[in-house]
Amino acid sequence: MKCLLILLGFACLVPSVLAGDRPNVLVIYADDLGYGDLRVNNPDSKIPTPNLNKLAQQGMRFTDGHSSSGICTPSRYALLTGRHHWRDFHGIVNAFGGSVFVPERLTLPEMMKQQGYDTAAIGKWHLGWDWDAIRKPDAVAKKQGRNTVWGPEDFDWSKSIPDGPLAHGFDHYFGDTVINFPPYCWIEDDKVVKAPDVLMDTTKWKKIKEGNWECRPGPMASDWDPYQNIPTTTARGVEYIHARKTADKPFFLYFAFPSPHAPIIPNDEFDGKSNAGPYGDFVFETDNAIGQLLNALDASGQTDNTVVIFSADNGPEKYAYARDEKYDHWSSTPFRGLKRDIYEGGHHVPFIVRWPGITSAGSTCDALVSQIDIMATLASSLGFALPADAAEDSHDLLPLMKGDVNSVRTSHVHNTNKGQYAIRHQNWLLIDAANGYVSGRNAQWEKKHGYSADDGGDVELYDLSVDTGQRNDLAAKYPDVVKQLQSMLTKLREQGHSAPRFEN
Repeated sequence: MKCLLILLGFACLVPSVLAGDRPNVLVIYADDLGYGDLRVNNPDSKIPTPNLNKLAQQGMRFTDGHSSSGICTPSRYALLTGRHHWRDFHGIVNAFGGSVFVPERLTLPEMMKQQGYDTAAIGKWHLGWDWDAIRKPDAVAKKQGRNTVWGPEDFDWSKSIPDGPLAHGFDHYFGDTVINFPPYCWIEDDKVVKAPDVLMDTTKWKKIKEGNWECRPGPMASDWDPYQNIPTTTARGVEYIHARKTADKPFFLYFAFPSPHAPIIPNDEFDGKSNAGPYGDFVFETDNAIGQLLNALDASGQTDNTVVIFSADNGPEKYAYARDEKYDHWSSTPFRGLKRDIYEGGHHVPFIVRWPGITSAGSTCDALVSQIDIMATLASSLGFALPADAAEDSHDLLPLMKGDVNSVRTSHVHNTNKGQYAIRHQNWLLIDAANGYVSGRNAQWEKKHGYSADDGGDVELYDLSVDTGQRNDLAAKYPDVVKQLQSMLTKLREQGHSAPRFEN
């Protein structure tokens, strides 16, 4: 693996970050976005993504970047802790679920705060709160189908909600915690902005444009409008960036979009902006919002001292099969698999870093990297010594970002559900299960894209250097490689760490 530096004209004009400076950090995180949705990753994409394309032209695009999981909560946890989620849990935080963080776990925002940063989270949280603390003692849940439903009268909305973003390193928070989970209202820092006063009622909302609402029942503010999620959070992000211009501290902003996760609800002005239906239009709206955040950096004069990191929590939802059939747009191009799957499409995600003075404009790196590595990379840049009980799986990517052709990371463990793992080592990828599907197999899609029938083996083995799409299972041909990778997987799972600093 090596980093291929494609130096564009005027790259020499990018100002360097002086030694000792503490750059601002903006992490932009999309939700259920496919690697192949971005034009810069897939020239055949039916979705224009001009702002992300421009970001890639100004920074470094990683072609082999991964999330820890194929679903929301675990990937976010791994990014914010530098630790594989599967060491602690596998599933998502459900409606009114508790925090996945334990108090003693050092988080990325806590580290940044210790280094003198103002820290903020805007948008989707999905890492839990202590809702029991504001639930009334006499509250009784109702059953609605398979759901346990709490009503707006069951909570004291005037109270602070503990164990959320502010309890784990963020100075500020603004968002709705999860777009399709109750409570349906804005939360600022640790209190709701307006108390929910009715139960969720999707008939009050403008008609959905693709798929289903997929919103779980529960308390809602009567004037709640999910279509206003992206415009409102983006405006808050722009406001925050401008406000930091005159601040005496650098900032760390974690901006997590709810899109293009369901419900697929692009605003009217974005209808028809893609050739991939409402989903494509929703991706285009997300790209537009990202452009507003980047423009705010430009307008406030902070671009040259701000690290921008863009990625997504996992691959696209299973509606991608129908989208491929209808619009001939495969969101996971060039990979097999979708959200939840441990095939590449489930966790091989867009990954772009623009770091003035560090990354070269228009550079492309094909080395194996992970979102888990962000914590060690920022720690290294700030001279922060990570303790032994923190960021146990995080690798320092600064050498790669500076153009070193030697790989930093040679292995990565992929997982969504308990008991189903895959391990990547160099070019080899072992699916340590009968297959890598979790979201389900689609025979029609496999036929269209040239996949043969499952051979019925216990595991699958692929050489990604010649088989990016995972079509040719080599497990039967190379049983020794299978055994070696299984042994490596067991070791990495049992030893409790994978970061290089533990080997010294």
